[in-house]
Amino acid sequence: MGEFPGFPTAAVATIEAVCGIPVELKEISYRRGAAVWKATGPDGAVAVKAGDSEGAAVTQREAAVLDAIGWPDYLLGSGEGEGVAWLVTRWFKGPSTWHAFAPVRSDADGKAAALSASVDLCRAVAALHSSAWVHADLQPSHGIHTDHGVRLLDCSWSWREGTEPVTGFRGGLTHLVAPELAASINAGIQPVTPTTATDVYALACSLWTCATGRWPLDYAAAGIEPGRLTPAEIRAHIARRRVPLATAVPWPAFQDILRPVLLGEATERPTAVELAEALAEVTT
Repeated sequence: MGEFPGFPTAAVATIEAVCGIPVELKEISYRRGAAVWKATGPDGAVAVKAGDSEGAAVTQREAAVLDAIGWPDYLLGSGEGEGVAWLVTRWFKGPSTWHAFAPVRSDADGKAAALSASVDLCRAVAALHSSAWVHADLQPSHGIHTDHGVRLLDCSWSWREGTEPVTGFRGGLTHLVAPELAASINAGIQPVTPTTATDVYALACSLWTCATGRWPLDYAAAGIEPGRLTPAEIRAHIARRRVPLATAVPWPAFQDILRPVLLGEATERPTAVELAEALAEVTT
């Protein structure tokens, strides 16, 4: 993960106004030039993200996206200076979708709760799509299930349909990228345009991964070692549909809903609303 950078002192006033004094900081993650802390005080907790070098532009964009989407009580403050950009958001209390499925992966009795979580996640994505926004980086850990609904995280690459997508987008997590998006990225034409259909593909991939603990695509069956390949090489295999869907089916009723989403063409995919409705009909 690397050594954490210095904390953005310009964010302290925003943090103390929400959390109170004193504030305790906990390092959460540091990757691709962006560090995240949890700041906790007597009055509450917030997430603080700071980016330098290449991470500064991504952090600036995320702050701008959150401001444009206008989710209430989400973005609390942001700023930039001396090559560092920062933002402060609420710390959302609750499990990620990945953690909500933990009992299912350990063969415990958790399918009903996991089904409810999957439907809630799909509906949160559907609500985003209804406002003409595309998330563009849905992953198993990017939905937090709070007492007040699912909150979507990491919106750095999100964009509103009808506007110009950002240059430099590489499809989010490589193993979850839709075939048509993988082909577009590898063609080298920028900016690449994610769609609600590519979001739904990543959503279905994420739910499959949450349920099985493995990526949906069976690289071993295709004779591929993804750890030895670059993201571009993996995308090339995905774009050509050279990697079959995994055959392990620990939860048939659930995976039967996701399978046609992952195997069909983009025009055949359901909307996020339709996927939510289909999953709501699954019985444990």
